[in-house]
Amino acid sequence: MTTIHSATEAAVRTACRQLGVPTTGLTLLRSHATNVYLLPDAHAVARVRPAAEATSVTRTFRLQQWLNSQGYPAVEPLAHPVHATPFIVTFWVYYPQQSTAPPASALGGLLRELHQLPQPPVDLPPYEPLASLSQAVGMSSVLGAGDRSWLTEAIDDTLYAYRNLDFPLGTGFIHGDAYPGNTLWDGTRVRLGDWDEASTGPRELDLANTIQGARFGRTAEQIGEFTNQYGYDPTDWPGLPVLVRMRDLHTLSSFIRRADQDDNAAADELNRRLSTLQTGDRAARWDRH
Repeated sequence: MTTIHSATEAAVRTACRQLGVPTTGLTLLRSHATNVYLLPDAHAVARVRPAAEATSVTRTFRLQQWLNSQGYPAVEPLAHPVHATPFIVTFWVYYPQQSTAPPASALGGLLRELHQLPQPPVDLPPYEPLASLSQAVGMSSVLGAGDRSWLTEAIDDTLYAYRNLDFPLGTGFIHGDAYPGNTLWDGTRVRLGDWDEASTGPRELDLANTIQGARFGRTAEQIGEFTNQYGYDPTDWPGLPVLVRMRDLHTLSSFIRRADQDDNAAADELNRRLSTLQTGDRAARWDRH
């Protein structure tokens, strides 16, 4: 177990003691941008974030409470965020998953419904494109001078193009990180999770992420089913390549941070993604993790 995993597991156990939640069978489910743990006896999962993100975590908790009150199928929180210095821990309903993931088309319907909701009674920030990547590049110890310089220029060029786009769908409440990997089965129903990047921004951002999934083997047929369920196909919109490139770059953030924590697998995938981006290989396939 790595040092960061030991620390986040200890934070979950501390938070569970505060709430009286049993920790028997505590298991790490996912380690990427956020560490997620299964608490089988409580039928819950725990997500661990740095305590410095407490304001954002609390906002996300309130947003999901509101979504559930509107009948929207967001994942359901179980308790208010718990401070376990230097982390903050949130608890959510655990949804056992089927052998196959929800289809991309399900996300299309969820986003159509989401974009029709009123603005939430939560002070959502404006969407800040590539902010997490810029921060990761600035703080990284693993990036070489050449890669750092290339990324800085790529961020600047992409942001310039983004700020000169016209968005046919307008601006409003968006998920900010919507792609099929953030959907979960709840029996035969599908729920949408990972609301940490919810914000106010162009709605096309929520569509581009699934289309960018061609990098991970998503087929044209699956993308077509997704856009059909949403009710709008942006593939002929000239701004789409900008958003897809922005998403390509955005995915580097967590790999940079993990590589800085001596995660060799993350470092290898980071180098592969950088290489394909730097050579302009738009057809290259990437590993999901």
